[in-house]
Amino acid sequence: MAISPGQIRAARGLLNWSQSDLGQKCNLSTTSIGAIEKGETRARPNNIAAIQKAFEDGGLEFLPDEGIRKRVSEIRRFTGISGFDEFYEDVYETMRQNPGVVRVSNVDERIFEKWSTEELRKNHIKRIKDVSTYQILVKEGDTHYVATSDYAEYRWMPKDAFASVAFYIYGDKVALMLFNEEPVIILLNYLEIAKVYREQFDAMWENAKIPNAQFRSA
Repeated sequence: MAISPGQIRAARGLLNWSQSDLGQKCNLSTTSIGAIEKGETRARPNNIAAIQKAFEDGGLEFLPDEGIRKRVSEIRRFTGISGFDEFYEDVYETMRQNPGVVRVSNVDERIFEKWSTEELRKNHIKRIKDVSTYQILVKEGDTHYVATSDYAEYRWMPKDAFASVAFYIYGDKVALMLFNEEPVIILLNYLEIAKVYREQFDAMWENAKIPNAQFRSA
């Protein structure tokens, strides 16, 4: 989602940055910043990306329909089957506002099926495939797939690298999932943490094996 000139002006106001301040943070001249804000020039995609990153590093979050807000860091906790429902709702709402890739690691779909209802899974899949794609890492040799090929891709990670704590990465959020007497999901809404987890996941994904087992189509 490319940010607009109006969002750039508003973001500077929220952070109390001058055009010179912004230019220094993204290596652009004050003249260029002014022209971009006034719509007098069509900025290159890499310059817009640099401006957006500067604002995001400054603690702002860009939303659809010209929206912008200060990013709120928080920790939430979901428990039990009802917690699963709330968690999936948060995944959907987050991706609906900013469509993209949901990354999931250390997954055993059998455990997910145990603690979530079939109705919940069907409703989630029906909605989420319109706003995101999934990349899912499972233990090597595991062919128990729940997601379908029209929105998700599975890959195998080495058995010795597979851990008991599954995690989701979506938007600026990381969810850690514990399964004991009842499921507990710890949701971290921190850009910096999500960035680190995302980079680690992407490295594992590149080295993961493509399963030789048949994958369900939609």
